[in-house]
Amino acid sequence: MSQKNWNAYFIALSPIFEPCIQFKEWIEGLREWPTHDDFNRLMMFGHSVIKTHSDRVIRFVPPISTSKNKIKNSAENSYETKIYTTGEIPTRLHNWHDFFNALVWQLFPAAKAALNFLHFNDLKTEFVQNNQRRSPLRDAATIFDESGIIVVSSNARLINLLQAFRWEELFWQERVNVLSAMRFYVFGHGLYEKALNPYVGMTGKGICFEVPDGFFDQTLPRQLMEIDRLLEQRLLDGFSSNADLTPVPLLGYPGWDKNNNDFAYYQNKNYFRM
Repeated sequence: MSQKNWNAYFIALSPIFEPCIQFKEWIEGLREWPTHDDFNRLMMFGHSVIKTHSDRVIRFVPPISTSKNKIKNSAENSYETKIYTTGEIPTRLHNWHDFFNALVWQLFPAAKAALNFLHFNDLKTEFVQNNQRRSPLRDAATIFDESGIIVVSSNARLINLLQAFRWEELFWQERVNVLSAMRFYVFGHGLYEKALNPYVGMTGKGICFEVPDGFFDQTLPRQLMEIDRLLEQRLLDGFSSNADLTPVPLLGYPGWDKNNNDFAYYQNKNYFRM
């Protein structure tokens, strides 16, 4: 699919886009790329108001010209600081990356606000200490924001297999159990953008949760609300570095690639690394 063109029917391209199904009517009603006003109207979908941890209402606004922002690297002028202090998210139009970022704010508002809070707190410290290098926490927060995937299972053994990189056993030998007791929910807006043109090698950075039996009997919106709550707690309580993330070859999930119904698919050791 061309990255330059608007496609209101992208959800049908891959099961990776399943979390977006609740916005299907809104998306397919857009004849062209959404405007900032469209994004701001979307923020009222299913929520009273989406806010930052500083109690600022989230709004999507045009990006700041770099010519007007001469001190690009200072804490006061950072993207995350602007969001935290004003609620305004600089957003490029006609851009899939920023489009999916807006959708993820709607899908996981509490977790997105938590990530923003983590960035803001660490930015203050970096600025005071005149530290030119991004902290391990902000590195991890950035990676998860771009490439995060939430792994949820009611079977602890499946999570153990994933975290041990036992891909053949997980995705092939336990295929039936994976389909019934494990789900992947893409969080990273960069991953959603890649899913428009998926390729073998697509890898997410996962955070795993064990959930009670019956979790997947809930409606999808209810599942996402619960996951958002769990993820917010995890991010605010002990999330500190890339060591808290586990690599996930997401096209290994049954049905996420039309070719993965063959055992040979999982023999690709460049993708399914041990």
